[in-house]
Amino acid sequence: MRVGVVDIGTNSTRLLIADVLPDGRIAERDRRSQVTHLGAGVDASGRLSDAAMERVFATLGAYRDALDAADVPADARLAVLTSAVRDAANGADFTTIVRERFGLDAQTIAGEREAQLTFLGATHDRDPADRTPLLVFDIGGGSTELVVGHQGHVDFHVSTQLGVVRQTERHIRSDPPRPAELQALADDVRAILHAQIPVAVRDDAQRAIGVAGTATSLAAIAQRLEPYDPARVHGYVVELSDAEFELARLAQLPLAERREVAGLHPDRAPTIVAGIIILIEVLRFFGIGSVEVSEHDILHGAMLERARAT
Repeated sequence: MRVGVVDIGTNSTRLLIADVLPDGRIAERDRRSQVTHLGAGVDASGRLSDAAMERVFATLGAYRDALDAADVPADARLAVLTSAVRDAANGADFTTIVRERFGLDAQTIAGEREAQLTFLGATHDRDPADRTPLLVFDIGGGSTELVVGHQGHVDFHVSTQLGVVRQTERHIRSDPPRPAELQALADDVRAILHAQIPVAVRDDAQRAIGVAGTATSLAAIAQRLEPYDPARVHGYVVELSDAEFELARLAQLPLAERREVAGLHPDRAPTIVAGIIILIEVLRFFGIGSVEVSEHDILHGAMLERARAT
């Protein structure tokens, strides 16, 4: 069946239109992403700003046209709304507008469900006989979801208050960031990980899969991809030492120069330093020396869930 899923996140608004085949494979028809900064200022104000909401609405108008052009059935159009909308006092009103104005089954999902859908999306096409305990993590704008599981089963999941927008707004004041700011951000990340992830879970995971903007951007930066090529990003392995190298390189650049870095979308330049710090600290915390980057994430998970329910 043909399904369309929109992921309205803290930093970006993304669309995936695909056919879910009888054997569970996903045949992509259209994929789009727009950095909309919905969560800008939410950590401080507690509300979605009018300007941020209008940016999302403009993007959703184009996505609605794409859904129409692809003949996606009305009952197979889903939107998942995550951290920024969960945290905002006016998040419920925003969700209602998305549902009524754009004809989407709009759902503001809890962090735990976000984590589970991310794990489903990232692992659905892997070898079912592989019992290796996997860590799947999604570094978003307002939260980071971490899931440990094996053979498609979730053993542990947590949604943390770690996000590239949130941590940038909390810690980065200088351009380029000062070493003390970077250290404070890394300390914050470590404290949250230690507080929310049991030692037994940390010791269980053996391999890591990173999804969404930070991980895919890092893979593109490491390969100096211009233009972005999903086929070269999906499955690319970033060593911890390579992530540390790219952090050192990017953190010393002013924002204007970071916007020119090969492989990095200019709209992600303001938050990429925080994102890479979170990625590095996650790998260090779990004692894993590399991360496999995946283009399959919550969009695929939500799509599979909707197809299975039909």
